[in-house]
Amino acid sequence: MPLRIAFMGSPSIAQGVLEALIAAGHEIACVYSQPPRPAGRGQKLTPTPVHAFAEARGLEVRTPNSLKKPEEQAAFAALNLDAAVVVAYGLILPQPILDAPRLGCLNMHASILPRWRGAAPIQRAIMAGDTETGVDAMMMEAGLDTGPVLASVRTPITLQDTAGSLHDRLAALAAELAPRALAGLADGSVQPVAQTEEGMTYAQKITAEDQRIDWTKPAAEIDCQIRGLSPAPGAWCEADLGQGPVRLKVLFSELTDHATIAVPGAAIDDRLSIACGDGRVVRLLRLQKPGGKPLDARDFLAGTPLPEGTQLS
Repeated sequence: MPLRIAFMGSPSIAQGVLEALIAAGHEIACVYSQPPRPAGRGQKLTPTPVHAFAEARGLEVRTPNSLKKPEEQAAFAALNLDAAVVVAYGLILPQPILDAPRLGCLNMHASILPRWRGAAPIQRAIMAGDTETGVDAMMMEAGLDTGPVLASVRTPITLQDTAGSLHDRLAALAAELAPRALAGLADGSVQPVAQTEEGMTYAQKITAEDQRIDWTKPAAEIDCQIRGLSPAPGAWCEADLGQGPVRLKVLFSELTDHATIAVPGAAIDDRLSIACGDGRVVRLLRLQKPGGKPLDARDFLAGTPLPEGTQLS
């Protein structure tokens, strides 16, 4: 049966879920998204991907800075919703918001809970070296990602995955899962299962400290850091290219079978093979100089040679 729902989301990972709910025939009473923010060189106010998509489809869009004010909560309750579907919205939902829809609020979370509750589950899963992740359809409650899980879908994390590639795969899985989970919630065929606290981790926001590469760390950890922060914000290091240190953003890498006694951070050849703290070697495969575009290693080296013995820091 078609349901009357509010959709609450902001980034591109959420847009596909909204499209899937529309395609499933549900009535989208309103879309909530983060307010437009300055972007680009001109710092023009720019709507979120979900906002832009919803507006183009003629849907009502609301962009409050907070949902704590009584008037915002009353406006939400007045929608007379069957359910709300939430995907990376970015605002805390107070209890009156959670209580307003008849069936509650369903959150699509990009991890297998209780692993990686919080803000950056995709990046943190790769950075931690996890081999599997997925999407959970979770009933929301006051705690941060603590609600019971209605349905899940899983996917492996490979050594070729970046945060970008995993984001896109999880977005597609979320779009497939959301209508199915909502249908199960509505007809009672699927019952939420409470989370355990065993294995719980918190996916904290990515900070500047997370981005700089420490070559004294093990090669596998560095490779996971590089892939987990690609394409944005990007892991980085510095190299002296003849005119002082230059910051290099590293966007893709691979572990090699090489062993070395070279100083961590030293290039052991002229193909961007870099010594790490455990005596293993990471090869850098995609890089970006300040003001330049991302380049594969061959193209990067054609314009910026890094000979054997170059020290990265």
